[in-house]
Amino acid sequence: MFNYFKQTLANVAGTQEPEYGPSAIQPVGQRDGDPAFTEVKKEHLKWMTISSASVETQTFYFQTDAGHLGFVQVIYSNVVGLRVTCQFNCKIFYPNNEKPTLWSSDPVDNYGFDENQYCFYADGVSVELSEDGTFYTIKSATNENSLVNLKVTKAAPGFMGGKDGTSNYGTDPKNPWGWMRHAFWPRCKVEGSIITKDGEINCKGRGFYSFALQGMKPHHAAARWNFVNFQSPTYSASIMEFTTPPSYGSTAVRAGGIAVDDKLLLAGTSGMEVKHTQAQQDAETDWPEPTGISCHWEGKTADGKDVSARLSGPLHPRLDRVDVMAEVPGFVKTLVASAVGTKPYIYQFSQKMTIEVKIGEEVKHEEGWLFLEASFVC
Repeated sequence: MFNYFKQTLANVAGTQEPEYGPSAIQPVGQRDGDPAFTEVKKEHLKWMTISSASVETQTFYFQTDAGHLGFVQVIYSNVVGLRVTCQFNCKIFYPNNEKPTLWSSDPVDNYGFDENQYCFYADGVSVELSEDGTFYTIKSATNENSLVNLKVTKAAPGFMGGKDGTSNYGTDPKNPWGWMRHAFWPRCKVEGSIITKDGEINCKGRGFYSFALQGMKPHHAAARWNFVNFQSPTYSASIMEFTTPPSYGSTAVRAGGIAVDDKLLLAGTSGMEVKHTQAQQDAETDWPEPTGISCHWEGKTADGKDVSARLSGPLHPRLDRVDVMAEVPGFVKTLVASAVGTKPYIYQFSQKMTIEVKIGEEVKHEEGWLFLEASFVC
């Protein structure tokens, strides 16, 4: 009963949770009978818009043929079930840092969805899924420095870990008090442009799409995150990895895969890992900023061949360090400020790296672009 009162207080005020242990989380893909992954179909791409505290995001990452890197994103936040806020974000890193990073983040009003919850609309924004579920069109006029008109088309099958892409939190698995869900299109074709004050950016290139739902307070769900998105002419390799706070046994949860055009080489929730092989203490935030990375994937192809991949090396200086609390809406910030030990920062990196892919006895090496986010929450 004491834990119940502490949990209730944590849900409302954002305070630290009691330590339930690793049995209080049921990681995606680890439940009895779960498949390694499920192919993402159109019906899996509906906005959930749950009534309790949650954050739901659609993020479209792109790497242009001209060397730009960035993403556009819609964030739907339900703050403690009291108020909904919606935000449209756009971030662009220029080739060779030839211009300062473009960042625009704008609240949007009069939001809504189509009848089937596939498409998002707001004043100056539309994110529409095509009738056949194979591409999105994203348009935004919320900020005069980033007028967005993009088309993101699925080039390889999408996937989500396990049966439904969801990890559940709670001491009673049948009645979870929180959850985390991810669905991905790991390899996409991107077309269109973003018009800035400095001119128009042709966004033709490759992309990655993530649809995420965090059905509890962020600092209760995860203490640390790693997101790896590698794109090369042949391969798209990704890992989404988070580690829970000690309240859930500092449990590592992963989902990832490797795709080539029109098929998945592997996908699932095991046999993959992200390691920070080197780090330096950031004097300003006191977080261990990674300076070296190692990623690996292991599994089997659809026809039963062993497949593995490795990506490792030193990291170039970070592209950016994002103070998350400086970016969230003021109403959210006020409520989260009471959270014990919460100090969220995201370190963003990008550089050329070479992936090694082994299928059966055949080994291939190919250069591509890595985008890495290392996030520290609490």
